[in-house]
Amino acid sequence: MRVLIVTAVPAERDAVVRGVGATAPELAELPVPGGMLHRLSPAPPAGPPLTVDVLAAGVGPTAAAAGTAAALTAAAVARTPYDLAVSAGIGGGFTTARPAATTPAATMPAATTPAAARPAAARLGSVVVADAIVAADLGAETPDGFAAVTDLGFGTVEHLPPAPLVAAVAEATDAVRGTVLTVSTVTGSAERAAELLRRHPCAVAEAMEGFGVAEAAAAQSVPALEVRTVSNAVGPRDRAAWRIGEALEALTGAFATIAPLLGTWTFDPEGTRQ
Repeated sequence: MRVLIVTAVPAERDAVVRGVGATAPELAELPVPGGMLHRLSPAPPAGPPLTVDVLAAGVGPTAAAAGTAAALTAAAVARTPYDLAVSAGIGGGFTTARPAATTPAATMPAATTPAAARPAAARLGSVVVADAIVAADLGAETPDGFAAVTDLGFGTVEHLPPAPLVAAVAEATDAVRGTVLTVSTVTGSAERAAELLRRHPCAVAEAMEGFGVAEAAAAQSVPALEVRTVSNAVGPRDRAAWRIGEALEALTGAFATIAPLLGTWTFDPEGTRQ
């Protein structure tokens, strides 16, 4: 089993490496176009050997996609392809209760989504696992509001991680499970936070790289997963309330738990556990 974990910045990469490295020391640093892989080989409790490469690819969906594509391609050319790509790091959490559903949303008809079916709030320091990775601001502004790029007849705005893996990782880490939004501009107002939740009522967090990782992985038929820990609330920017250190510690703890689990998984074309 070979896993590529992609973060935005070195602090996130190092937090993941510390977590994965709880069961195995780092083996090597390997150059890839545009970056450096940190390779570890934790011993899984069962299943085939596990190799984990961790890459800090840069901030935003474009850098994430480019770095992921470079690492995936280098591995494929070397005939050592990856089995899974993971977008990991800290992010903003939707920390308040879901608003009342009155209008359809981009990812699910809000009017038919009962409040009880919506995910729990993602509190500061909590772990979030994406059951959908959604590009929330890829599209166009129209007189009727935002139109996703798919509404314009192009591309895609959503990737779905393998549901059994999402469930297993969420259970193991006591994570909040829901949609993680990818944005190119981080939310800085209550109005935009409310608008995102109106369009994506199952959203639990926002970050800047998940969709880029998932898009690059999909191009090479590699399943993708996104794991975040919550450093701040989505909404008005209040730097004094950010808990970046605590979120990085939680990221380390999450990957100390996740790494052995990954080694027990293989995927068929439907993404089910074997």
